[in-house]
Amino acid sequence: MLQVKNETRIVPAPCAITLAHHRRVVHHKKPHRGLTMHTIAFIQDLAVIMLAAGIVTVLFHLLRQPVVLGYIAAGVLIGPHTPPYTLVTDEQSISTVAELGLIFLLFSLGLEFSLRHLRRVGATAVVAALAGIITMLWLGYELGLAFGWSVMDALFLGAMLSISSTTITIKAIDELGLKKQAFAHIVFGILIVEDVLAIAMIALLSGVAATGTVVAGEVLATLGGLTVFLVASLVIGILAVPRLLDYVARFRRDEMLLVGVLGLLFGFCLLVTWLGYSVALGAFVIGVIVAESHSLPRIERLIAPLRDMFSAVFFVAVGLQLDPHALVDYAGPIAAITAVVVIAKILARFFGGFAAGQSARVSLRVGMSLAQIGEFSFIIAALGASLKVTSGFLYPVAVAVSAITTLFTPYLIRASDPLARRLHIIMPYSLRRIAHLYTQWLQGLRLQGDRAVIAAMVRRILLQTFVNLCLVAAIFAGVAWLARARAADIAALLPYRPTANALLWGAALLLSLPFLIAAYRKLKALAMLLAEMGVHAGRHTDRARRVVAEVLPAVSIAAMLLLVGALSSSILPPTELLVAVLGMVALVLVLLRRILVKLHSRLQIALIETLQSDKAHQD
Repeated sequence: MLQVKNETRIVPAPCAITLAHHRRVVHHKKPHRGLTMHTIAFIQDLAVIMLAAGIVTVLFHLLRQPVVLGYIAAGVLIGPHTPPYTLVTDEQSISTVAELGLIFLLFSLGLEFSLRHLRRVGATAVVAALAGIITMLWLGYELGLAFGWSVMDALFLGAMLSISSTTITIKAIDELGLKKQAFAHIVFGILIVEDVLAIAMIALLSGVAATGTVVAGEVLATLGGLTVFLVASLVIGILAVPRLLDYVARFRRDEMLLVGVLGLLFGFCLLVTWLGYSVALGAFVIGVIVAESHSLPRIERLIAPLRDMFSAVFFVAVGLQLDPHALVDYAGPIAAITAVVVIAKILARFFGGFAAGQSARVSLRVGMSLAQIGEFSFIIAALGASLKVTSGFLYPVAVAVSAITTLFTPYLIRASDPLARRLHIIMPYSLRRIAHLYTQWLQGLRLQGDRAVIAAMVRRILLQTFVNLCLVAAIFAGVAWLARARAADIAALLPYRPTANALLWGAALLLSLPFLIAAYRKLKALAMLLAEMGVHAGRHTDRARRVVAEVLPAVSIAAMLLLVGALSSSILPPTELLVAVLGMVALVLVLLRRILVKLHSRLQIALIETLQSDKAHQD
């Protein structure tokens, strides 16, 4: 509030002054200089960053180099390590804005993610992505240890080298006019798989950094929790968010749509941090969900200016932390790591693609398109620095390797087809024949006719069962988390803890009923299908088929009960109350079974319609 003393108004902070108040302030009295100078310093830093980024990126564009490198170069030029003096004074505020850049960058990557495209590219993308990531994780770790670095430095180095740059690769392929070629579709599929695995890797590295060791049980628990979270978020989000955004888009007000999208983005990121995951994960997942909206083209157009501005600050901030002296001191490791990245990524992706059934020519073009590291490498390096588990030299080393491999990328892509033809000519005929026969043999293993139909049915049943069980796990884990997070509020309402646990556990079980029933029905259908296929005609055919059809559902029920018990151990009520809750839930099941089945069917139909809608990605 404004205070009056001797007819002079004292203003505690300029940000608290409304326009009406400002007109009444005596002008010869200046506002509090501390906050004013802080604001001016921030605006000055932002102006310096954007001006430097604009000038340098124009130069890089004229030189036909990626603008991302221009942003990093601008950060180096205005950074604290470049004489004669520091042009950026408030690095903390710039770091905060750079975090927004990271959020918008990963949100945009999520918008480009396509669940349908990932399903179409099939095994090739998964095999090649896994081959590249596992190979680079191992080589990076061994290389770090060979340099005498710590275990954490070596582990984070392997993680940084394992992920290729989505932004650089797509831009390079697009600028070369190769976007519609067959190898490009495989490259995009590999990038999608790598983005998902990179998000999982960030979550795992956070856990490893907290404990300082790699424990198999903790890794499996982290992966299990992450899988449940991803499945539940995608299913619930795809059911709700696209419909909500399409409703808002009907008003034809860009402002309303933009604010709605930003609210979902930051709100989901906040929820993810409450659950103990990274903001990067939240931004990417909500981007994938929003991508299923019919209004995606409008959303991309509205988000693009914000993404470009804040991502520019993010990459400039990367350059601000780059010490040129460190590059000189670590020139040897940088050169060695760069050589390993280029050669090992090409070979790993080549053998991965070839092993999955692609021709040698296509596999080589895929490998040479992905021989770089990029934005996720910066994120992983920044994660290690923020958790204080890696050395200071690792960040500039990652930036230097990324810059060098990015420069190589368009030349490698351009040279991939001529090199493939040249290798085909000089390769011995016997080796070419073996490679051709292997590709034909692998493609001939694909199921056809009735077997292909049955295999598709089995995959669909298993996938639907897996999704339903993940939703059950998410419900019980969510209720258990709520019980811990709001323990004081729950205790105030229900002082007797066993009663509170019984109500919470019963509520979780009621919410899970539609999905438990659906999982049981799917497994029963699978058991009947397997009984028909696996039990051949004979004297006891009908009896054997009945046994198979009944045993699998019974085993599945026992597994579900164990799953529910494990997930709800922290809120499991005493035996007497547990029996009472189970009795009430059983009564609800008997009375409302048809309604619950119909409810689940409607949800499943709505989800399939959203994913398979022909209107998706159209304005």
